[in-house]
Amino acid sequence: MARVVVAVMPKPEILDPQGKAVQGALPRLGFSGVTDVRQGKRFEIQFEGEVTDAVLAEVEKMAETLLSNPVIENYIVSVEQ
Repeated sequence: MARVVVAVMPKPEILDPQGKAVQGALPRLGFSGVTDVRQGKRFEIQFEGEVTDAVLAEVEKMAETLLSNPVIENYIVSVEQ
């Protein structure tokens, strides 16, 4: 089985309050040197057989219409074996 991953992140110009909350908590927990944190979503979609160009096109359509909000989020589609 092949796995296609869709990673969704807020666009850089969009405020990310969850990421900022994590960034603020890290120094209090003893972690230093972190200059920014952005929080996103990861979708793992499994397919039988090989991942073809047609399958990737379908996943792109899924990402555009359901898995992300293209107004405020970017996404990247990748294949994991």
